[in-house]
Amino acid sequence: MLHLIATQDQLAQLLAASRRQAGLTQAEAAARIGVSQSRISVFETDASALTLTQLLALCGVYGLQLQLRDKHQPLPEPVPATEW
Repeated sequence: MLHLIATQDQLAQLLAASRRQAGLTQAEAAARIGVSQSRISVFETDASALTLTQLLALCGVYGLQLQLRDKHQPLPEPVPATEW
């Protein structure tokens, strides 16, 4: 699924939802990237506290991929399932 993130709050919400979807507790996610559980809690409410290294590590743990795109370009059309 594609998630367009424009604010820190949106990123924080996506991180919390992605952790839950991955079936991880905050403590489990924290152990995987080498921070405390309370730090994961902070990330999930205040994404400005994240470093790029931590964001990329969380993406890896949660099965996400970070992509950047020119916001002035249209989104690509989704490929219909019959063409896979």
